[in-house]
Amino acid sequence: MTGLCTVLPAMTSPARYSMTPPPHMRWLFFVLAIFMVGVQSRPSLAQTAPLPPAQTVRFPSADGRTDLTGYLFSPSGAGPHPAIVMLHGRAGLYSGRVSSQCTLVAPGIPSPCDGDTLSQRHLAWTAYWIARGYLVLHVDSFGPRGVAHGFGRHTHGAPDRDEVNELTVRPLDAEGALAWLAARQEVNPARIMLQGWSNGASTALNVMQRQADRAAGSPAFAAALVFYPGCGRQALLSRTPALDRPVQVLLGGADEEVSPTTCQRVLQRVLRIRQARAPVVTVYPGATHDFDDPGRARQAIGANRQAREDALARLGDWLDRVPSLP
Repeated sequence: MTGLCTVLPAMTSPARYSMTPPPHMRWLFFVLAIFMVGVQSRPSLAQTAPLPPAQTVRFPSADGRTDLTGYLFSPSGAGPHPAIVMLHGRAGLYSGRVSSQCTLVAPGIPSPCDGDTLSQRHLAWTAYWIARGYLVLHVDSFGPRGVAHGFGRHTHGAPDRDEVNELTVRPLDAEGALAWLAARQEVNPARIMLQGWSNGASTALNVMQRQADRAAGSPAFAAALVFYPGCGRQALLSRTPALDRPVQVLLGGADEEVSPTTCQRVLQRVLRIRQARAPVVTVYPGATHDFDDPGRARQAIGANRQAREDALARLGDWLDRVPSLP
């Protein structure tokens, strides 16, 4: 999987990327169960290895005026731990069962959208990273601005989305989360990672570009995992982005919301700063948008199952090997 772009053939077996977990990773089987359709057949796993409770936290966006809500999950042990900041997509952070009832998420305001109602995908990836010893922080960019319900498909030009856009707003939220985490004793500031989906993935690419021009000694993300971003002119800061840290980009070849071809074209033009490696780009033939959503609708598509299993098998080991910040 080295080099700029890898296109997996439709029938590639995920086994080629499988790994044997170290003995101390007792939660990995729980993680696999969450990601598998038909998890009902393994109920005891979820009962014996529950996620740690979410801690609701507040911290400032780097915009200097927005108080953000986040949900912090901590692994066992004193640390300092590596950490990963997660950026939700345009549908928001919360489960579709409750999100339509939500607007503002802020202190003292009752809302069904909270740390107990995160979406299935966000909980699954939380379990995955907790099992590997990462501290996980979900950043809610929408709730503190009164749009916790998120947005539907093909709403990119809607006026109310401009207040939470991925170019000038959400990157500052990610940078606020980075600064907040880097100051915490239980976090290793040299190993804070970034993961985003769709609109949050475009945000992640913009964050990585912004930080390539940072001053020496400033906090930075050590790496980013980018799932099916929009790469058009409305989504990215540059058609020739500059990157100075490792980035993995995962695209669905049959994505019905964003163009994988456009993303590949943009990522082929990346300017590599400080001798950074080219981003690793994987295109999964036949996979759709949201291919890693563990819900039945998405996982009824075989290409989505294969793509999700490949990501699960590869990304933890890859992120563990990313060099720490100097």
